[in-house]
Amino acid sequence: MRSPADCGRLAGMSTADVSSTTQQDATAPGTGSSAATQPGGRQDAAQFGRETASDGAFVRQPNRFTDRVTRDSRSAPGEGPDEHGHWPVEAGRYRLVVSLACPWAHRSIIDRELLGLQEAISLAVVDPIRDEKGWRFTLDEGGKDPVLGIGFLSEAYLATDPGFAGRVTVPALVDTITGRVVSNDYPQLSLDLSTEWVDHHGPGAPDLYPEALRAELDPLMAEIFTDLNNGVYKAGFATGQAAYEAAYDALFARLDVLEERLADRRYLMGDRLTEADVRLFTTLVRFDAVYHNHFKCNRQKLTEFINLWAYARDLYQTHGFGDTVDFDHIKRHYYLTHPKINPTGVVPKGPDPLRWLTPHARG
Repeated sequence: MRSPADCGRLAGMSTADVSSTTQQDATAPGTGSSAATQPGGRQDAAQFGRETASDGAFVRQPNRFTDRVTRDSRSAPGEGPDEHGHWPVEAGRYRLVVSLACPWAHRSIIDRELLGLQEAISLAVVDPIRDEKGWRFTLDEGGKDPVLGIGFLSEAYLATDPGFAGRVTVPALVDTITGRVVSNDYPQLSLDLSTEWVDHHGPGAPDLYPEALRAELDPLMAEIFTDLNNGVYKAGFATGQAAYEAAYDALFARLDVLEERLADRRYLMGDRLTEADVRLFTTLVRFDAVYHNHFKCNRQKLTEFINLWAYARDLYQTHGFGDTVDFDHIKRHYYLTHPKINPTGVVPKGPDPLRWLTPHARG
């Protein structure tokens, strides 16, 4: 376990996040009457002006790259995507670019660990601090990723789409042969690690997305995405009071529902760990350190929920969860790259990460 010391969106996804996507697409920048198309006003106050609606609501940009790596790809090893945008499954071919600060990327990091895919899919970690060019490989010698040979993730984006003008996000699965981005579609990417890379799973790897439970899992994950995973961003990036309060209310209403759900079960689906737990954890582990203060989600802290706090500690103390958390990266990213929200650039010293190692009395 690690010593206690922006990201994508949906397109071409499973049904797990469909409901939230449909709602977002109706007001996405440039696609609807609520989009913020005029200079000044809400956009000037926003951290991401092009993703801020006229009422001050944050509307996440769509994912640009939605190809997949699948077992049914008609492409031969070494080839590009087939006519359906499906690339062949090949161990050692693809590189997963992540930020340890980003909750969307954290999903794939956890899944890769739990499923034993470390040898099949290599990992590239970007600096938690972005500059004007976006995510950068300044943690690597010479400021370049040793496998891809690039200094910024944006170089892979532009190599794939020279006209790309959106926000560069992680996670991104990059083909090491062509240097092209295969996918930045984080919800589908994490599901594909479970369902398409099965031939490369490690011994005893869990089935995080069991077919028999998908009818319940998909709507559950959609609710968690809408109200929590993306909900903290809708609260934190809102530039209108009504938009902020709507996100705030939905967020804590969902936490209350989950608090009750976890009163009589170890995991969200009972005694079985699933992708839903992975997706909930990546928000919970950042809640008190970032979202409670930085994003004004301050009705109460995670530590003030009896069941959710014990559940979160249970997961943190499970291999693949706590040992993939880096609170230093998390705090420096949020507090140093959102100058509209934290203009002083002061990074909070707390909270004490050792509390994550206290007994949880679950399981």
